[in-house]
Amino acid sequence: MTPADLVFTRGPIHTADPARTRASSLAVTGDRITAVGHDDVRELIGPDTEVVDLTGKLLLPGFQDAHVHAVFGGLELAECDLTGTVGVDEYLRRIREYADAHPERAWITGGGWSLESFAGGLPTRHLLDSVVPDRPVYLPNRDHHGAWVNTRALELAGLTKDSPDPVDGRIEREPDGTPSGVLQEGATGLIARLVPQRTAADRLAGLLRAQELLHSLGITAWQDALLGSFHGQCDPSDAYLTAARDGSLTARVTGALWWDRARGAEQIPELVARRAELSHGRFRARAVKIMQDGIAENFTAAMTSPYLDSCGCATTNTGLSFVDPVALRGHVTALDARDFQVHFHALGDRAVREALDAVEAARTANGRRATRHHLAHLQVVHPDDLPRFARLGAVANIQPLWAAHEPQMDELTIPFLGPERAGWQYPFGSLLRAGATLAAGSDWPVSSPDPLAGLHVAVNRREPDATDERVFLPEQRLDLGTAVAAYTAGSAHVNGLDDAGTLRVGHLADLVVLDRDIFTAPPEEIARATVLETYVGGRRVHTAG
Repeated sequence: MTPADLVFTRGPIHTADPARTRASSLAVTGDRITAVGHDDVRELIGPDTEVVDLTGKLLLPGFQDAHVHAVFGGLELAECDLTGTVGVDEYLRRIREYADAHPERAWITGGGWSLESFAGGLPTRHLLDSVVPDRPVYLPNRDHHGAWVNTRALELAGLTKDSPDPVDGRIEREPDGTPSGVLQEGATGLIARLVPQRTAADRLAGLLRAQELLHSLGITAWQDALLGSFHGQCDPSDAYLTAARDGSLTARVTGALWWDRARGAEQIPELVARRAELSHGRFRARAVKIMQDGIAENFTAAMTSPYLDSCGCATTNTGLSFVDPVALRGHVTALDARDFQVHFHALGDRAVREALDAVEAARTANGRRATRHHLAHLQVVHPDDLPRFARLGAVANIQPLWAAHEPQMDELTIPFLGPERAGWQYPFGSLLRAGATLAAGSDWPVSSPDPLAGLHVAVNRREPDATDERVFLPEQRLDLGTAVAAYTAGSAHVNGLDDAGTLRVGHLADLVVLDRDIFTAPPEEIARATVLETYVGGRRVHTAG
C-alpha cells in the first residue's frame, strides 16, 4: 500500500457528500483525495507523510464563490477604501488622507461607501469638494451601481444641467437640474471613461492581492462575474491569463465574459474567440455575464409592478430591463447552442422572470445541455417563478449576506417595495423546497467575501453581531448543511468543477480547516469561526498567522 502525502486524522470531517456526510480521517496523494474514512485511513501514513491532527478543528471542502469580482476587489484594496464604516465624517477623513498621501495621482479613486450613510442614498459633490476641490474624484458605492463624484470630475466630463440621462442610467440632480454628484448605473460611464486606466501590472497585483485574501477565507475557486470593459472600468482578463500561465494563479477560476448590452448577437463570434483565448490551466472563460437589471435601492431593478414613493403610493417606475426580453431569449438560445453558460444578474422579479423565460427558450430550442445557467442575486422572486428553477435546471446563485435587516434594507428598500413584495425577498428556503439547486457567492467588493459570514446569515437571517433582534423572513432560513453545500458542491457545479466541492475519493484535494466544528456550535456563533488552513490540490496556500 503506497503511503499518502498528506493525512488528516481525528476529525470531524464534513464531506458534503450525501453518501458519507461525516468522517474522521482523509488521505491525499498528489492533488487528489485517495481515502476517506476513519481509523483505516491511518494505514496510509508512511515515514514521509504529513499528518494534520484535527482534534477540535473541522475539515471541509474548500469554499467556492459563484459570483465575485476578485481583480476589482484587489485593486480597490490599494486605493481609497471606504468600506467598514457608514460614517460620513469618516469617509471624508479617509478621502482627504488618501489624497494628501498621493499627490501624484491625477484622480482620486477607490470606493465602498454605503447608501445608508446619506439621506435617500445620495451624497453630494459639495461634500467631496470640501476635502478634494482641485482634483477629480470618482468613488463607486459598495454595490457598484452608482458613483459619487466631485465638481471637478463633472466639469471634466462636461456634465451640466442640460446633459441628458443615458438610456441605461440616471444623473442625480439638484433642484435646478445641475448634476448633484451621484451617477446611477450606465451614467457612471460618463465619468469612468475619463479615469486613467490601471496598468497590466496593476491588474495582476490586484488579482494576487485578492487571491491572498480569498485563500485566507477558505476559498479555493471562484467565478469572476465580469471579464470585459464595463462603464469604462478596466478588463481584468489579462491578469488571469498571465497568472495562469506563470503559475501564480493558485485558485481555480471560471470567467464570465461581459455581454455588451449596447450590442446584439453580432458579438457572439467575438465571445467564442475570447473563450478560446482566455482558457489556460486553472483559468477558463466558459461563461457569459448578462446584466438584466439594476438594484432596488436606486429603483433600477426590474419589477413586475411599480415601485412605491415615500408616501406609499404607486409610481410609474418599474425599473429597467437592460436587454430587451424578447431579444434576450434569442441571445441565450444562441449562447446555449455554443455551450456557453449564461450568468445572469437578475435582481427584481421581472428580471428573474425574463431570465427564466430566456433559459426556457434555450431549452426548448436546443434540448437539455450541460450549460448550467445560473441567476445571481434573486432579491425579489415572484412566487409563480419559484418552481421554474428546478424544472429548467437553472441554478439559484444566492448572496446570503444581503438577506438581513440593516439600514439599506429597512430604509431604502422595504418602504418602496410594499409589504407583499418585500416578503418575496431572498427566498432561499422557498427555492430549496421547490427543488432548486443552490450556489452561493459574495459579489465582493460589493459585500464581504467571507463565506463564514455568509453561512451565518443564510442560517440565522441576521447579520453577525447584529444588535437588531429581528429575523428577516425566518421561513427562508437554510439549515447549515444546505448552506455549506451551496458554498461548496453547489458553486462547484456552476463552476464546472465536478471533481471538487465534496470530499470523496478521486476528487481534488481542495480543502479548508476551521478552528472549530460549526455543526456542533450554536448557530448564532457560526461567524466566530476562523480559517486555519486552506489547500488547493493538496498544496497549502494559506496558514493562519
